[in-house]
Amino acid sequence: MPLDAILLSALTEELSLSICDMRVDRITQPEKDVFIFALRKPGKSVRLLLSAGVGSARVHLTELPSENPQTPPMFCMLLRKHLTGARIMGINQPHLERVIELEFAASDEIGTSGCKRIIVEMIGKRSNLILCGRDGRIIDCLRKVDAEMSEARQVLPGMFYRLPPPQNKLEPFAVTEEEFALLLEDTPREMKLESWLLNTFTALSPLICREIAHSVAGREDIRISESENQDIATAFFTFKEFVLGRKMQPFMLLKGDELFDITFLPVKQYKGAVTAERYGSFSELLDSYYTLREKRERTRQRSQSLLKNIKNLRDRTARKLTIRKEELKATYDREKYRQMGDIIKANLHNMQRGMTVLKAVNFYSENQREIEIKLDPKLGPSQNAERYYKLYSKAKNAETILKEQIKTAEMELDYLESVLEEISRAGGERDLDEIRQELVSAGYLKEKRNSKKTKPQKSPPMRFVSSSGTEILVGKNNLQNDALTLKIAGKEEIWLHAQKIHGSHVIIRSREPDDNTLLEGAMLAAYFSKARDGKNVPVDYTKVKHVKKPPRAKPGMVIYTNYKTLFVTPEEEQVKSLQSSHRGVFL
Repeated sequence: MPLDAILLSALTEELSLSICDMRVDRITQPEKDVFIFALRKPGKSVRLLLSAGVGSARVHLTELPSENPQTPPMFCMLLRKHLTGARIMGINQPHLERVIELEFAASDEIGTSGCKRIIVEMIGKRSNLILCGRDGRIIDCLRKVDAEMSEARQVLPGMFYRLPPPQNKLEPFAVTEEEFALLLEDTPREMKLESWLLNTFTALSPLICREIAHSVAGREDIRISESENQDIATAFFTFKEFVLGRKMQPFMLLKGDELFDITFLPVKQYKGAVTAERYGSFSELLDSYYTLREKRERTRQRSQSLLKNIKNLRDRTARKLTIRKEELKATYDREKYRQMGDIIKANLHNMQRGMTVLKAVNFYSENQREIEIKLDPKLGPSQNAERYYKLYSKAKNAETILKEQIKTAEMELDYLESVLEEISRAGGERDLDEIRQELVSAGYLKEKRNSKKTKPQKSPPMRFVSSSGTEILVGKNNLQNDALTLKIAGKEEIWLHAQKIHGSHVIIRSREPDDNTLLEGAMLAAYFSKARDGKNVPVDYTKVKHVKKPPRAKPGMVIYTNYKTLFVTPEEEQVKSLQSSHRGVFL
């Protein structure tokens, strides 16, 4: 629902109280569609973000730092020319439009004072940022719209600015109870209430339409026929009073740890599946929401790129392993080459150079059947026998080599599977950087060109505390697993790992942990493994001193002895309770 017209009205009112009478000190354009206005007045300075990005168009105060390009784009230079030093006279939203207008008192080139406007249109693919003069003419705009792109409305320098064409819908806050009742009477009874509200009234987002429907009957997918018209009217006008009474508050909706949506009222339709976190202001809400969303999108894109590379490597290794196994099977049939050599030797007196086939009794078969052996006509009889002995020796030697190659390929495939598991659990860009560095060190990826040679900062392992107060550490990637087990952990402390599947190394920082701590450590080992969604997951545990790293083993690969096994079912809520019982960070 980000930035529907109603939330935008609350935001506009909030900004009006914050930035009016402030002067533009500096304008920067850190990204293609994003502008930062540094505003000042005696005793106060703020940064106003204006974005016309598709899917991320917005206006709000921001506290996050941003980089300023060395060479500002042309539109940024134009804004600086017209608005640097200008004073904000007002900010408003055309009635129920997803548009914000900022009015500036500015001076022109010869020092004559006048009025300039910046209009931020937040309408999906047609989002735009437009600079207008005092007469309403467009000075310039971020995205130019000509007649070929839109016959209904052009946005070009020199033209008078016009608002986007209105939707063919009713205004929800102007409709009376009598009009509402008539509209309901004329509506097909089998139509979903949510759809009718969305198609009939402007400014209502799908989330709000579902919420009104939910307030009628306790679920959002009801049809009009399933409820009394009066109940629907009561829910609609209760919502109307809520908005007109300026009771809107900023809420971030979260589904687990994932961003879900933002809204201006407490949402009940998700029945506990989504939690609402209240923010201090709408600017703070938008700043946090879009920053987190963009960060997670960057992380997702980077993880997808890394996943693609590793999956290609994994698939290539799997294909190579299949071929090697087929080649190994062929070596098991090598005895026939030795037998053919023996049969040729036993029949040298019947052979001569130039023969292509030897027909002779196969004295190795039970019934002494005749066999046909292909010969190389360029070779003599003894040389043909020697050729089959060499094929036998080659297959025998190949068996040894292929077994070693298969073992190496299996270890490589196992390692790449563990990396895929790491990437799926990566909590952010720093985790992905560590995984990439691991792959570069292992020779699977090349170092990026022009990359800085500075050593990347290592992140700490995840830290938890058991119900009895014992510290438990969990590795986030293979390099961290090695460091945790082989360097950080004490020899008498307890090491845990999900049995025979990829997952994190877990260390209980105690020599003799109690039973509950052992179970909680096993829970963490199962949760941070490929068996996260499984039941009765076997988890092995032993003293750290019984865990060894074989020579030339891949990162994260260890062998262990003297272990015992616990069976646990991973539960997210229990994992979170272990996380929340300390001051560490769950990454």
